[in-house]
Amino acid sequence: MKKLKELISTYKDFPKKGINFKDVLEIIQEPEVFNELILKMSASQILKQSEAIISIDARGFIFGSAIALKSSKPMIVARKPGKLPGEIVTEKYNLEYGENSLSIQKNSLRKYNSFAIVDDLLATGGTVECVANLLNRYDKKIFGLLTVVELVGLKGRRKFNFPVESSVSF
Repeated sequence: MKKLKELISTYKDFPKKGINFKDVLEIIQEPEVFNELILKMSASQILKQSEAIISIDARGFIFGSAIALKSSKPMIVARKPGKLPGEIVTEKYNLEYGENSLSIQKNSLRKYNSFAIVDDLLATGGTVECVANLLNRYDKKIFGLLTVVELVGLKGRRKFNFPVESSVSF
């Protein structure tokens, strides 16, 4: 896991001035590091206690699908507007650089009662809080959040009443 931090690039002023964007995509270009990361995340108690994984659009899908495959857990997706067919439930949230919303297919929530949330990065916690609000609306249990990167200075984890496990902190 030592090499993991080296594979995370920082892009200044992206997507807008004042934001230092942490890019995790180089990790998936290094199969050995990616595999080690997925093995580590798949071994989490958070995941073991949960019936299903819910991954957040878009880079969360990369890690969530690999973890789902490795752990033999079903994966539900939380998508940005206009991306899911069927009956959906939607929640708005604020980003460090704007506003957005996430949607989940309602029928996928009926199948499972407990979840591990997976995303690539935890910053201010807005997207994860959005997913948590959606799950709480349907009385679903959240066992925790698994994330590759956490920007600890932004204190996003303070918004949650569930555990957070991050593989790398900045």
